[in-house]
Amino acid sequence: MAIENPNETITETQPYSACTQSSRTVFATTFVTIFLAEFGDKTQLSTLLMSAESQSPWIVFGGAAAAMIVTSLLGVLVGCWIATRIAPQTVEKLASVSLLLISMMLFWDVLQ
Repeated sequence: MAIENPNETITETQPYSACTQSSRTVFATTFVTIFLAEFGDKTQLSTLLMSAESQSPWIVFGGAAAAMIVTSLLGVLVGCWIATRIAPQTVEKLASVSLLLISMMLFWDVLQ
């Protein structure tokens, strides 16, 4: 997966297609990553069960879609706030350590 440098800025001298391509790449990368991450996870399974129980699939879809939009908005806003205060390399290291700790806790939970 290609990760773009957030410190790069697109100047007015760059052609319009470079800006459009970059936006398309970011959108496609985000869509594919989130789609694959959410496919078959507990949120999707919960939505499936709620849809089956309620007999109102479109209302469940609306509620689930609204919840995903709000959580995504919060993620983007917090990410923007963090990007203005912490260097990207530090954020990557903190994310790595956090995921490692979560993995170790899950592994420990399985062993017990």
